[in-house]
Amino acid sequence: MAEDQPPTPAHDADQDEARRDDEGHLVLSSPEQFKALGHPMRQRMVNVLRQRPATLRQLAGALGMSKGTIGYHVRVLREAGLVRLTETRRVRGGTEQYFALAGKSFKLDRGAEVGPEFLINAALGEMLPNAPDRISHTSLRHLWLTEDEARALDLRLRALAAEPHPADPAHGEAYGLLLSLFPADVPNLPPDDAADPSD
Repeated sequence: MAEDQPPTPAHDADQDEARRDDEGHLVLSSPEQFKALGHPMRQRMVNVLRQRPATLRQLAGALGMSKGTIGYHVRVLREAGLVRLTETRRVRGGTEQYFALAGKSFKLDRGAEVGPEFLINAALGEMLPNAPDRISHTSLRHLWLTEDEARALDLRLRALAAEPHPADPAHGEAYGLLLSLFPADVPNLPPDDAADPSD
């Protein structure tokens, strides 16, 4: 029986066509990308691949699906430029292919037809039910900010989101962090003129 061979780097033709920003984030802009990510199984697959490259067999085990089903979803993600073949490895006379995300993370293009609701729906889809023994926090606040204050807060939130965090499943359990600063549709009350006797 042949011994396992070291991995061979693979070149996926799709990886060069995807648009990335200066920090290596894959910029999502095409309808094909949003359609591919709109399926809950493919969303889960992307979240698993954030940890490291994996084979179809490894993905099938992690997600509890058949290799055929996983292969179909990987093909959809590859055709959309979201996942690429990163290496091949000879194992016991066969060949295993390793797949990875096409960028270190995804970022919405400012001109994309979908907006923050796409990310909000993705977060809602992966949220586990509240339980007394789970740490979680969700709140909605409204702030009245000048343009300079809003810009400063935006920079702080971007820095928080960019901080490196452990991505090792052996380190702990997965938590999601959804940050959003947005102009809110909240009307302003006029000043309260208590001295106005006309009321």
